[in-house]
Amino acid sequence: MIISSIHAREILSSGGTPSLEVKVTLANSIIGIASVPYGVSAGSYEAHVLFDDDTTRFNGKGMLKAVAIINDTIAPELIGKNADDQRSIDEYMIKCDGTETKSCLGGNAILGVSLAVSHAAANSHHLPLYQWIRKCFELQITDFRLPNPMIVVIEGGKHADNSTDLQEYLFSPIGTTSARENIRMGLEAYFKLKKVLSENRYSTNVGNEGAFAPDGIDSNEKPLQMMLEAVKQAGLTPGKDIGFSIDAAANEMYEHGNYHLKAENRTIDAQKLMKYYEGWFEKYPIISVEDMLAEDAWADWTTFTHITQRYGISNIGDDLTVTNTKRLQKAIDEKAINAILIKLNQIGTLTETVNCCTLARKHGMMTVPSHRGGGETNDTSMVDLAVAVNSGFIKVGPTRGERVCKYNRLMEIEDELGTKAHPMGNEYHTIF
Repeated sequence: MIISSIHAREILSSGGTPSLEVKVTLANSIIGIASVPYGVSAGSYEAHVLFDDDTTRFNGKGMLKAVAIINDTIAPELIGKNADDQRSIDEYMIKCDGTETKSCLGGNAILGVSLAVSHAAANSHHLPLYQWIRKCFELQITDFRLPNPMIVVIEGGKHADNSTDLQEYLFSPIGTTSARENIRMGLEAYFKLKKVLSENRYSTNVGNEGAFAPDGIDSNEKPLQMMLEAVKQAGLTPGKDIGFSIDAAANEMYEHGNYHLKAENRTIDAQKLMKYYEGWFEKYPIISVEDMLAEDAWADWTTFTHITQRYGISNIGDDLTVTNTKRLQKAIDEKAINAILIKLNQIGTLTETVNCCTLARKHGMMTVPSHRGGGETNDTSMVDLAVAVNSGFIKVGPTRGERVCKYNRLMEIEDELGTKAHPMGNEYHTIF
């Protein structure tokens, strides 16, 4: 189990811009490989993504600096250490970096090594990664509750040009006790949505996350109307077979104390924005919302959580919490959320990510591991993490190879577990 070599290389992410891949080799010749995503739309408090800032390559977005840090700085320090001791390895890298946001070594460099080590250890123990995570971190979870898919079907904001102000509209299938069947239902509704978009004379081109990015939508409610029609055309029951989810990425709309809805030519304050959302809650089968307010508007988040709870809606923190236990604890103390999005690269190590999921679980919060928009890779570690910690959903786009590989991994795990798995079904909110 002793690490004998660590090697990183620059690869391409889903947006055609660079990311990095790390290969860890153990003394027994077992290897582990992982790659690291990053987000085009990112919270201010996320772990630092170390780019080259060399404008002669990839407009400054190269990752040769991060690759060099892994090969020349991190690798020599970790060779000879035991890959079984994930916590010790991650804590050592955190200490070597010495900054709150991992701005010295780079959160992307640290995470690549952290994940590759975990894959190597899992492979050496002949365990799938989700089983190894439970064993390695001594998680006191005995059953397996497979997450439901949360499928991005319409995207706007930073993920699409001239579309909605809100960043993502999602189908969240909950109607069966099979991950495979929930994925099927969600995609069949997605195909019907393409038909509905065409009938309304909207483009069916796809955006960063493989979802439709219709050009020229002049109402942020219009996607919900078309989604409702698509679900019905698919022969499914809204709210029973498929719920709706929304990620507003409201920080992108926030400026000088107000929210700017450019598609509707409106500027409103937080109180009016919450009323705006509440009107949707009364008309559509919305089961979860995410980042509906600015990332530092703590008091507004608390108020909004009270509103969502009246409708039985999960209020998910993302930019607010950035997979960070300190920010999650503040959100818990202020009752600002009742669920949390999980992104490995937001915090930068597997250990810190598991710690965040464990804290959320302790306080009865649903966790939702998520892909990244614009800079995703074919790595499927987020799915194994979701299964390891009994997450309620995984949030991923419906098309493009770097997205569907996540759903393929979830279906593979369902096949592996067989009768040992207890799929979440429509009881996603009672996960403990």
